[in-house]
Amino acid sequence: MALMCVHTEAGAQTRSQLRDSLKVAADRLAYSPDSTDLRLKKAGYNLRLEQWAYAQDEYDYILKREPCNPAALFYRAYTNEKLHRDDFARRDYESLLTVVPGHFEGQLGLALLNQKSKRHTEALDQINRLVTQYPDNAVAYAARAGIEMEQGMVALAIFDYEEAIKRDSTNTEYRIDYTDALIRDRRTAEARKQLDELVRMGVARASLRDFYKRAK
Repeated sequence: MALMCVHTEAGAQTRSQLRDSLKVAADRLAYSPDSTDLRLKKAGYNLRLEQWAYAQDEYDYILKREPCNPAALFYRAYTNEKLHRDDFARRDYESLLTVVPGHFEGQLGLALLNQKSKRHTEALDQINRLVTQYPDNAVAYAARAGIEMEQGMVALAIFDYEEAIKRDSTNTEYRIDYTDALIRDRRTAEARKQLDELVRMGVARASLRDFYKRAK
């Protein structure tokens, strides 16, 4: 996913290294202040350091010059969420989806934002469209399952977690959420099997103690 490259590149760095990289990016930007790539790079380091306001300043600058820049729209939406500016985040996601209608992360971000904002019908409609568009994407099924769990649709969530696991069988987070759904649906025997499988996959049994207690 191309728009995540800045953050992936920075992800393995320590905070000290990130600050050093940020300084280098800022110094380079001083010589080329109109470089969109450099501003995106600097903003990426700001995000990794949780400097939300500084990141937003960069995205604002880019979008004044390039109102349809997909990367700036996506990451400004993310930044606005971190700043608890949900209405602004929604506008950025919607603008992004006007520019790139099938953008996976944009659709996912908007659906999750609407779920957080209690706009449940919109959120479910959007996540359903995402699954239809990306039927082989485990993330889409897991995200829909999370929304369904929040709305009390446990049986539907179980189905979607199963679909996510079929597509990404090594993802332990999906299995943990699936186990939680099974327990809520009183399918404790199946839940215990999932817990045993998680232990076989390397998850520490101690970290699953509460789940084992609930699955008795």
